[in-house]
Amino acid sequence: MTSIFTRIVNREIPAQILREDDDYLAFLDVRPIRAGHSLVIPKQEIDDMFDLPEALLSGLLTFARPVAHAIRETTGAQRVGIAVLGLEVPHAHVHLVPIDAIGDLDFRKAQPADDADLAAMAERIRAALKS
Repeated sequence: MTSIFTRIVNREIPAQILREDDDYLAFLDVRPIRAGHSLVIPKQEIDDMFDLPEALLSGLLTFARPVAHAIRETTGAQRVGIAVLGLEVPHAHVHLVPIDAIGDLDFRKAQPADDADLAAMAERIRAALKS
């Protein structure tokens, strides 16, 4: 069965896409811990992060780096935390979450986001990526 992330890659369901190339996609999480919380995925649907081919695995962080910088610039967060959980969707992915303290990276705080708020945040992050 196709993962929800593959459906986003295939544009079968909408997402606030931040950055994309031939191998990876970054988009806002619809249940963010904090505004700017994003997901970075390889387009290839592989369930476990550590089953990714070596080049795809190492390239994931290289692709994510400018997204993390743009999130930090846009949100004013002290850092962008990264988490690899891999249980909620059977498609390898990393969470990029703006944080100012260790307690900010708490997935129990995730709440559905308003579509307009997501669109506005995505526009700000995309603008930061261009600068």
